Amino acid sequence: MKGSDRPLSEAYDVALLDLDGVVYVGRRPVPAAADSLAKARAAGQRLAFVTNNASRTPSAVAALLTEVGVPADPADVVTSAQAAARLLAERLPAGSEVLVVGGMGLRHALYQHGLRPVSTAAGRPPAVAQGYHPELTYGALSQGAQAVSMGALFVGSNGDLTIPGGDGPPHPGNGALLRVISAATGVEPIVTGKPERPLHQESILRTGAQRPLVVGDRLDTDIEGAFNGGADSLLVFTGVTDHMHALTAPPNRRPSYLAPDLTGLLVPHPEIVRADGGHTCRGWTARREGDRFTLTGSGDAYDGLRALASAAWETEEPPSREALAEALECLPL
Repeated sequence: MKGSDRPLSEAYDVALLDLDGVVYVGRRPVPAAADSLAKARAAGQRLAFVTNNASRTPSAVAALLTEVGVPADPADVVTSAQAAARLLAERLPAGSEVLVVGGMGLRHALYQHGLRPVSTAAGRPPAVAQGYHPELTYGALSQGAQAVSMGALFVGSNGDLTIPGGDGPPHPGNGALLRVISAATGVEPIVTGKPERPLHQESILRTGAQRPLVVGDRLDTDIEGAFNGGADSLLVFTGVTDHMHALTAPPNRRPSYLAPDLTGLLVPHPEIVRADGGHTCRGWTARREGDRFTLTGSGDAYDGLRALASAAWETEEPPSREALAEALECLPL
């Protein structure tokens, strides 16, 4: 856990924001998101919207953001498709064919990097790029598998096994679809999306960020991606991660800051004071006592969560849910 005596919107020059679960859920705005981002911009922080979703073009993403009250231009959007296209452009001659197993987001990104999207393996394209698309067909997967079997470089936009299913259970994501070609060919793809480094590097290149802050709701993509990229991160609890999952995260998935939502960009974050075996954040103190944790005090519930997280993350080995349950129940979250 880190502290900041200034609001994060002033301490970091660019916020690299995840979208679904942070700014919106499906097509519904997350409460307080639009207002918080407007205030962060007014404070001088630049915003970039970084998504693993390769199915939408930057223009479509910017239109959706504007629809939910966050004005954005296509240039503000960074996608895993763009990271995949850059990687391929660095490895292939200009004008090379790339067999696309995906949608327009991926095709658009490849065009932008001077590559030629194709749909069949007949011409022996030197690379295959796969990204999520809701109408992906068996025929497209079969063509991709043929090309990879013939030696084509295999690149996947992201490895998310699932995607949000609206109000129901999650749906298969691109990571699950990558398994089809990988299982058929025995070839593992190069993955460019979060938490791998290419998408983070694409974000830094595009924004020129000197001190970026990754903001997300997922430990295994957003927060681990920040860790892999050497950046600080803010975890918000408006998406898939709950408080217990955060407390039991392994070292590479532990955020620098915690906040209920994007209002966390607009405030300072208190330092954790460590003394006499305790971890104190303002009015709360957390301790490890044998095989369990205790939490005492009063005040803002998120200060208590920060104190408890600091105690839980003192060792590399994540604590068990049972060890934390009683202390976490003390907080009115």
